[in-house]
Amino acid sequence: MQPKQPQSFDSRLIPWETVHDDGTKSATLVGSREPGHMFTYAFFIPAGVFDAPHHHTADAHLHVAYGELMLGYGTSFIKGDADRFPAGSFLFVPAHAIHFDGAEEDTVLIGTATGPWNTQYWS
Repeated sequence: MQPKQPQSFDSRLIPWETVHDDGTKSATLVGSREPGHMFTYAFFIPAGVFDAPHHHTADAHLHVAYGELMLGYGTSFIKGDADRFPAGSFLFVPAHAIHFDGAEEDTVLIGTATGPWNTQYWS
């Protein structure tokens, strides 16, 4: 096994791996999303994009690197119920906590979780 190498990332220069239809982007920065492995990821939310109520299968430890995240909990998307978390904020979103999120300005989140990582939408 090779020793781990130090890594660093500028939140405005993330090497994005996946671009989704709504303009969101994601990248695994460190680690592996395999079951039982810890990983750190980046997620970009473009201005004006909001996600319907959903949950993740693992706890997420989030840092708002830049922009402002809007996050609310519950099975109904009510934008006015979302709290605002500016750059520098830290959030803990427990596994299976149903939430909705988005941003009114370009926003980058840096998160850490343990695989497997899945998103399941509330229906």
